[in-house]
Amino acid sequence: MKIQDIHNLFTQTGIENDFRGREGVQKLLDRKKKTFDALSVEQKYEFDQEALVNPYMDSGVFNVAEDKEIKRVLVGIDIEPAEILLAKQLDGIDLVIAHHPEGKGLAQLADVMHLQADVLAQYGVPINIAESLMKVRISEVARGVNAINHQRAIDMARLLGVNFMGAHTSADNMAARFVKNIIDEKKPEYVGDVLKILKELPEYKEAMKIGVGPKLFVGSPDAHAGKIAVSEFTGGTEGSPKLYEKMSQAGIGTVIAMHTSEEHRKEAEAAHINIVIAGHMSSDSLGMNLLMDELQKQGIEIVACSGFTRFSRV
Repeated sequence: MKIQDIHNLFTQTGIENDFRGREGVQKLLDRKKKTFDALSVEQKYEFDQEALVNPYMDSGVFNVAEDKEIKRVLVGIDIEPAEILLAKQLDGIDLVIAHHPEGKGLAQLADVMHLQADVLAQYGVPINIAESLMKVRISEVARGVNAINHQRAIDMARLLGVNFMGAHTSADNMAARFVKNIIDEKKPEYVGDVLKILKELPEYKEAMKIGVGPKLFVGSPDAHAGKIAVSEFTGGTEGSPKLYEKMSQAGIGTVIAMHTSEEHRKEAEAAHINIVIAGHMSSDSLGMNLLMDELQKQGIEIVACSGFTRFSRV
């Protein structure tokens, strides 16, 4: 497999596990195409046409130094200049894969956040309310990432001749679907049961060894879980804290999230929603492991770094 083949594989795998379904993702791409077609010539020049085929613009190929067959990859949650230098020092690294976005992937992080409104609608939150509240949060995130040095690691990869790509929402979709399937299968009655289920997964077991395993941020272990929403695993980053009131009104009793801010925690507590934090790096590792399994099936060797704990399910 070459680099673009890997990116295409990750995108298609992400679509297959997207909560919106393949049809829902295609509708999104069709709407973008309709928007593009209506633009003026000048506006079309400014439009990133990759968005017409890639529903996850926070993921992509960042640098191609040598378009060759990929046999050994270095994979990390955060890839910065230090990890690019590490790739140069290690023997036989053909490609570096980051989970958290870099370059234009980071600049366009807000683009994937619309996914959250669709997910919440599936859990019973009226789509107009979810979209309205998410619109404010998406705008905040877009402004927040604007001042970041997006190209730092990519420039390092270019200067050192290192192939570099990223897989963010595609991996997060994998983790979200995996956890949802387990919760749907085991049907935990109490919040403590939710924690127990998560702690049985190897990524979370490993995280517990260093004190960052699954934790209960709001609620108590003996509280009824009620309707459980895996609604804060994918879609860029945290949504609007104002959504918890609407989630409560939709009958959601427990939210499983990767991480949460103090403001989000307070809003969830006020809305009487239990918050189970699975863990950030461990949840990211889960999604990346499921993606890396697809590469392992192709005979590609995986070397883990930068917070990524490798567990193969192949």
